Amino acid sequence: MKTLEELNLVDDFLVNSLTSHKIYGEQSARYILECILHRQIGKLTVVPQRFFCGENIETHGIRLDVYLDEENGEIFDIEPDQNDGKEEIVSLPRRVRFYHAKIDASNLNAGDTYGSLRNVIVIFITTYDHFGLNRMVYTIKNCCVEVPELKYEDGAQTIFLYTRGREGNPPEELKQLLHYMEHSSIENASTESLKKLHRMVTAVKRDGEVGLAYMKSFEREERIRRQGEEEGRKAGLEEGKKEGLQEGKREGLEEGIIKLSRKLGKEDTEILSLLQEELQIDEEQAKLILEKYQQ
Repeated sequence: MKTLEELNLVDDFLVNSLTSHKIYGEQSARYILECILHRQIGKLTVVPQRFFCGENIETHGIRLDVYLDEENGEIFDIEPDQNDGKEEIVSLPRRVRFYHAKIDASNLNAGDTYGSLRNVIVIFITTYDHFGLNRMVYTIKNCCVEVPELKYEDGAQTIFLYTRGREGNPPEELKQLLHYMEHSSIENASTESLKKLHRMVTAVKRDGEVGLAYMKSFEREERIRRQGEEEGRKAGLEEGKKEGLQEGKREGLEEGIIKLSRKLGKEDTEILSLLQEELQIDEEQAKLILEKYQQ
């Protein structure tokens, strides 16, 4: 696990801590948005890690990294994402589709007309190129297949930003911002605006409350490991009576890690990382284990 000082703005914890900070939150979020969208943004309400629960325990919910509500304007969701596993990359468009659906569902009150549904822009900032064209910017909107030039304004838009992309003549300011987000050091704060952003990032990293929150998140990871091992030992002993103690302990540990992670709301990518660390296995083996317990 990285130290707080080693985190970059593509790391969930740091971008959440920055944009939700009581002093720097709104101004940092506004700068990032204005740099991406090339226009002025109004007063923002920042909701870090906004949760949208499923309708019941059988349906899926989501956790958004940085949810931004513009006063009398649009809704934005910023998602730094470094989950470059094959399965995660393939499913990303469907993940975005689900995010849009959950955001829309929570913003149309009973009795409202569909015309009052607000515009939503979901922005993914990735360290991998989902589409493989080496573009920094991919803007996705719904359209008419038969008549592509036909305007179809449903208010939904998705922007994928690949931090290392070079094709398509991306704006210089955006290139510098995305490079800084992936490598958040003073050496990469190449403009006055980025120097100002870096001062905010540095101040947030030095904030005692932020440090405490990061320590607690680290302790939570450790607790998952310890409790997972304990549940695994218990399950392993029982399983070992049937199929051999060593194999039973191994399977029990696998199951314990997965069950406890589910209880604590961990996503599949986080569970895969824990399985790899605790069992000393590669990503493909971890995926097979996770699939086994999802059946």
